[in-house]
Amino acid sequence: MRIKKVVVITGASSGIGRATALEFAGKGVAVVLAARREEALEKVARECESAGAQALAVPTDVAEAGAVEELGRQAVDQFGRIDVWVNAAAVSLFGPIQDVPLDDFRRTLDVNVMGYVHGARVALRHMRDQGSGVLVNVSSVTSLMPQPYATAYVMSKAAVSALSASLRQELQVTGDRKIKVCTVLPATIDTPLFQHAANYTGRRVVAMPPVYPAEQVAKAIVRLANHPQREVIVGRAGHVMRRQARKRPHVLERVAARQVDRTHLSREEPAPAMSGNLHVAPADTGSVTGGWQGKRHTAVRKLVTVSLVGAIAITAGRALATKH
Repeated sequence: MRIKKVVVITGASSGIGRATALEFAGKGVAVVLAARREEALEKVARECESAGAQALAVPTDVAEAGAVEELGRQAVDQFGRIDVWVNAAAVSLFGPIQDVPLDDFRRTLDVNVMGYVHGARVALRHMRDQGSGVLVNVSSVTSLMPQPYATAYVMSKAAVSALSASLRQELQVTGDRKIKVCTVLPATIDTPLFQHAANYTGRRVVAMPPVYPAEQVAKAIVRLANHPQREVIVGRAGHVMRRQARKRPHVLERVAARQVDRTHLSREEPAPAMSGNLHVAPADTGSVTGGWQGKRHTAVRKLVTVSLVGAIAITAGRALATKH
């Protein structure tokens, strides 16, 4: 079968990365899968091959520049080029800033920021050699609406959005107009990210509603590979947040703080301090979903989104009344 595209995906062992690999499979592509968990990668590779894709699993810690260089080398050696590179590897850390270990804070930034820098450097070098390509960076709506107790993660996702913008400008200046850089900003997505997160809040981390399926993000990424755009938000709640971030950023901050405290951190379930998957990859073989029911309860998602808009409006009204 003729290969239509060669796609490199980091973070392919679970969540958005895994969903993206499976979404590309069956479309005449070759997928190069990267993550720390070799057994999980091999399982995804087999699933992609069953769907009709050619697949190569390359165990990779994206925080290590040399490992990402090797990932790119193996992709080109095996398939001859890199048409699409998806930076989707991410870890998360929850806790008051003075309580989280600095090693965990740095590790979060190393994976979520430097991992994307390493990927971008390798991808763009090969794309410049071949004259074309698409780099997709997975950011988050938290880059638009920062939240408490997730400082390192929020900082990292804001940095990813800034990285994409800077790279687009570089490519414009150098005249590499056939190389595109796209940013995806998902809202809360049903993945294992929250179970795997480092946590020093003393409270169990749960997915903050509304929750959307990872497949929705994967479909957006595949569309970008074929029809690149500067930036795409996934999830209706994300669009609401962007509008409010522009109109009433101070109000949005108040609402976000309340929402995180009430719905992102369990009030009933305590949790021990732990570093999650920051330094050691989970022993399981990975999955797309985290069991947060992102595929269902569309009516609930709509209701929560409406409630979010209402909360913003009420808070804005109170702020206005206070001024007068």
